[in-house]
Amino acid sequence: MNETMKVAVMEGIGKMGYTQRPIPAPKADEVLVKLEYVGICGSDMHYYETGAIGDYVVKPPFVLGHEPGGTVVEVGSHVTHLKVGDKVALEPGKTCGHCEFCRQGKYNLCPDVVFFATPPVDGVFQEYVAHEAALCFKLPENVSTLEGALIEPLAVGFHAANQGGAHAGQTAVVMGAGCIGLVSMMALKAEGVSRVYVVDVMAKRLEKALELGADGVINGKDEDAVEAVRKLTGGAGCDLVIETAGTEFTTRQAIHMTKKGASIVLVGYSKTGEMTLPMSLALDKELTFKTVFRYRHIYPMAIDAVAAGKVNLKGIVTDIFDFDDIQNAMDRSVADKANIVKAVVRIAGEG
Repeated sequence: MNETMKVAVMEGIGKMGYTQRPIPAPKADEVLVKLEYVGICGSDMHYYETGAIGDYVVKPPFVLGHEPGGTVVEVGSHVTHLKVGDKVALEPGKTCGHCEFCRQGKYNLCPDVVFFATPPVDGVFQEYVAHEAALCFKLPENVSTLEGALIEPLAVGFHAANQGGAHAGQTAVVMGAGCIGLVSMMALKAEGVSRVYVVDVMAKRLEKALELGADGVINGKDEDAVEAVRKLTGGAGCDLVIETAGTEFTTRQAIHMTKKGASIVLVGYSKTGEMTLPMSLALDKELTFKTVFRYRHIYPMAIDAVAAGKVNLKGIVTDIFDFDDIQNAMDRSVADKANIVKAVVRIAGEG
């Protein structure tokens, strides 16, 4: 293909625009994907609002977006498992394959990962992308490319559930009912956890949690979440907490609401990067702390769960914006977090 494609670029803090770039030609081990939906992630919003996350600093023009779903339109000469017309979900991080962590199978910890929309690597708010075929996962007939775009956040939820050793018979609590909290709740349910409760302070998000299968919700603004969990568990406390809010307050609550020997999985990033926690209590309870950095070996499991009807991914989407409306999409996502649980950009209609 020698044509050009439309690309949405961040031109500065709070400013989006468009440019034309050549449609890339896939290498031998790549496929060219016509993108149909790309999710707006919290990290996209953070880069858009502040221009940086930690040491990752945006240098405009920069392309946001790392949650893509689309259709294969061209196949590299060495690719055998995909063909033109296949719907795919794209895993956004290409790793080196030979470092200590890649060799151990913990490729999400690769220090040389090239990840969509993580400066200086451009993301995929654009019409086409050439991507390594091994990182493009074919979607079954009954899974749409809209759902394909949401496999990326769902993978975080499944990785969190796996890190916590989620299983039947447990009572779990998810702190935070944003996108990652909701997909974590659905992953816990898909993995057989018996009771999953969700804590947040935004009513609309709690309603969404109930709609998507939570066994109960707690509005932390109206009641003490620790006391509420104790009541729900007959005073015992919960077996597992997935903390996605990223605040010191909710992390302290997690330590207080768990029973002895429980596990806490930390997913949410705090704004300061530091917290003061009641570690004496954590030691007395012999709690297990696990953390999450993205995911590994999860896409097939996540896609199977959606195909089997165990996870209602479409249900988390509250807003779909057209590609031509990218400035409004970003502005609204940043300004209206109480109502927009998950926004997605429609790059093109499904073929």
